[in-house]
Amino acid sequence: MCQIFAGQDPADYEPETRRMRLNGLSTSIRLERAFWQIVDEIAASEGLSTPGFVSRLHSEVLELRGEARNFTSLLRCACLVRVRHTLAPVEVIAAE
Repeated sequence: MCQIFAGQDPADYEPETRRMRLNGLSTSIRLERAFWQIVDEIAASEGLSTPGFVSRLHSEVLELRGEARNFTSLLRCACLVRVRHTLAPVEVIAAE
């Protein structure tokens, strides 16, 4: 089982920093490359550039929560939500 996890391409979990503007403020966000790939896919599916999507998400979080605590973790969790919603549901068979 661990080969699935341990055997990953190291490039996938290499950190990558991207500079962008969030609501007019210049900032940098550091995520692993695999997460950036998913963020790029989400942005494209929404018809936005990646900085445009990230900025919109940041604005919506501010509107809903009043702050964007640990925004990079929120981005990672957004990627998990995306993956969960795109995977077919797995039927769990209860042991008798």
